[in-house]
Amino acid sequence: MKSLGTARFFKIRYWIVLLVFCFFPLAARAQDNAVTAKVVEVKQGSDTVSNAPNVVVWLIALDNSAQESANHVAVDRSPQLVQQNKTFEPHVLVVKVGTVVQFPNRDPFFHNIFSLYDGKRFDLGLYEAGTTRSVRFDRPGVSFLFCNIHAEMSASVVAVDTPYFAISDRLGRVSITNVPDGRYEMHIWDERGTPESLKSLTRTVVISQSSRALSPIRVMDNPDFTLAHKNKYGQDYVPPPNSGYVQP
Repeated sequence: MKSLGTARFFKIRYWIVLLVFCFFPLAARAQDNAVTAKVVEVKQGSDTVSNAPNVVVWLIALDNSAQESANHVAVDRSPQLVQQNKTFEPHVLVVKVGTVVQFPNRDPFFHNIFSLYDGKRFDLGLYEAGTTRSVRFDRPGVSFLFCNIHAEMSASVVAVDTPYFAISDRLGRVSITNVPDGRYEMHIWDERGTPESLKSLTRTVVISQSSRALSPIRVMDNPDFTLAHKNKYGQDYVPPPNSGYVQP
């Protein structure tokens, strides 16, 4: 019985080692196929630049072979945009068109999510702590999301018709994985950018094994940007009372 258990142990270890050796080459190739870039924000009227986080970069395939490859790329089909501590997390979410996004409420009180702008228009109504509602983002566009109860809450969902996308990190770094060689149209979206300045950043890029680092992306800041907004009825939010305020 002991020898049989030992044999089974070595057999299991053999398969684990085999899987590891098979997996790492695939992981290395996926890493090799990453397209990288650096995004900086330029302050209007000066040469001052800073790292630009939460900027969405996506690539639309222009070659037939790259378009065919895009049809077989797996993407996350169950992303979440969480409501917690009166904030949306993450603040910016990018998904492929057709994706269903879950909106769990992890606060101990009611929330409401609505979007009346641009991309997907919807109103999830009031729903209580511990429950989740969802929305399918079925066409390209930017959806600006707010809570009808808490004026300080805001987020954006960017739906793109490609699996090749990424969001810049806090240092402005972007890494789009598993991009085949080919010609692509690069698009940029930044919450603080104007439509005109963002459109001017659209350009054709050629991706190859020797050229996978895009030239620096410079987004222009918008001095008129504000997160202030009306509620879903087009009215100002009612401020909470100065005393005796109970969490909704």
